[in-house]
Parts: sequence; C-alpha cells; structure tokens
Amino acid sequence: MRIGLADIDGHATKKKWGATIYPNLALCKIAAWHKAQGDMVEWAIPMMQHYDIIYKSKIFNFTPDDERSYDADKVIRGGTGYDITSKLPQEVDDMQPDYSIYPLLPKDISYGFLTRGCPNKCKWCVVPRKEGAIKPYWDIERVANGNKKVVLMDNNILAAGSYCLEQLQKIIDLKLRIDFNQALDARLVTDEIAQLLAKIKWLDNNRIRFGCDTHKQIEDCERAMDLINGYGFTGQYFLYTMLNGDFQECYGRINHWWVRMRQVRESHEGRQVYAYAQPFRDPDNPDNPIPQWQKDMAGWVNKKAHFVAHSFEEFEPRKGFRCSSYFTQKG
Repeated sequence: MRIGLADIDGHATKKKWGATIYPNLALCKIAAWHKAQGDMVEWAIPMMQHYDIIYKSKIFNFTPDDERSYDADKVIRGGTGYDITSKLPQEVDDMQPDYSIYPLLPKDISYGFLTRGCPNKCKWCVVPRKEGAIKPYWDIERVANGNKKVVLMDNNILAAGSYCLEQLQKIIDLKLRIDFNQALDARLVTDEIAQLLAKIKWLDNNRIRFGCDTHKQIEDCERAMDLINGYGFTGQYFLYTMLNGDFQECYGRINHWWVRMRQVRESHEGRQVYAYAQPFRDPDNPDNPIPQWQKDMAGWVNKKAHFVAHSFEEFEPRKGFRCSSYFTQKG
C-alpha cells in the first residue's frame, strides 16, 4: 500500500516538512508500523499521487485544517485537534517512532513520554480529559532507544510518585541529557527530587523548566529553585507562564521574573531565570479572540532580546504604541 502523512500543525505554521522542532509522534509511529508491513510511506502530496490511506494528524483544535484536496481511497483524521477521544491502536502505539520522516531532525535525539495523564485540572489543558489520571507509560531506556539525548513531553512527571523517582535516577545512571519540554510542577519538588534534578544533565542550555501559572506559584518556583541550587545546580531556569483574564495579575507575575532576571545579570550572582508567556486559549472555544494585551505581553516576554533590554512599559510592539498605555487603560 501507498501511505500518505499530513502533519496539520506543521503545515499550518508554515514550517517545512522535516524542519519542525518536535516531531508528531503519532505520525512517526504510524510510519513505523506501515513500513513494518512493507508499505511505502511519504508525506502526502495534494492531487499529485494516489494513496491507499492518508493519515491527517492535528494536535491543537485552534490549528486551521488542511483544506487541500488529496487523491486517496481513505482519509483517517486523528489527534486531539480533531477528536479528543482519538487514540492510536495499541499495536501502533507500541512502535518505536520513525523519526526519518522528519529528515532535518537531529539524529541523536529521541522523543517521547515516560507517563501519560495528569491529576491537575487546569482550565486550558485537555490532558486530564483525554488521558485521565497520571500513569506509567514507557521506561526511559525504551524512549531513548540507544540515544543519549532525550526530549520528554510528560505533562506532570513529578506527580508519578515512586515511578518518577525511579525514572529520574535511571536518567542519571544512564548519563542521559534530557529536557522535560512541558515543564515540571514546582509544587511537587521535594528535597529528594531536588537532589535528583540537580544531578541530571539537561539539554537546551542546561535549563530546567517549571510552570508558573498563578501568583502563588512564584513562591513555589522560588522554593524549588533554591532547593535545587543548594545541591549544586549551575544552569538556568525557564518558566512557562499562562496568561489569564487579569492583566494586573499576569503583569505582576511576569514582572517578578523580569526583575529577578535583571538583578542576576547586574550582580552576576544566582541562577538566571527566563520566562515564556502563553496567551490563554479556551480548549472548548478555540475561536475566541486573544486580547491584544496578551499578544503584546507574550511578544515582550518570548523574544529574549526585548525581555532582556527593557521593561514591559517600555516595549513598543507597534509603531506609535508603547505598552505603558495598558496601565492607564486597565487602571
């Protein structure tokens, strides 16, 4: 059979096939399974080739669909962006991903999950509804599959109790370099976890990621970072900050980290902390417009050159508009 693949999120963001930062793991596993059956697998080309099956995968429900026409006997649409209940057949999910479908990916990095699910019920996240409570999924050796660098996409690995401790220790013993790219929950960092995190070798500029989605989590992140630093960690921290409908709360939370970043840079003491702001998208109403102030705040935070150079008040996202205007508007 001739199999066509369509990475809808990758196409919508105008990234060339093979150049996406993270591969679509479902498509990688589908490719591996079909190749094991002797099928020919390629990226689907609209109206240029006939396919027995085309698999379209969409992760985000706000990603525009691919409206191009394909010549195929069957089109299968999957992924949370199409259907929150969709799952790969077990025999496909058990396959090692075939990263070769993304030829520009680094050859020495593996991608995957140690756990699936999450006990939290954050209003912007569909994971608990889709995957349920947290549970073990793949062992780190199975994910790494011989590579020494691994990007892990777990949503809340620290909530996995003894399994988390076992996997973190195994990462250390195997001398892997990793990145938990969905961030860790600072509230769950114990003294034992802090010791393990300090020993791990991290990808992406030796950087540990945490979530800081509420004002209370500022204290949680500071506590966790102090614990980890106390065990000899010398890298950086990267904080995902979800924006919400409260301008002043979001500004205060992110500005805390901006002030801290400036103090570290000026004193040359302490570990550097950078932030990343994510505008809120309602998973049940993906077409709701994002407020302009959220777009501008994200534009300031997410471009390191701006975040380092000046305050949000001084940021000019558009000609003739300075973000200090928001403080007058919001009172």
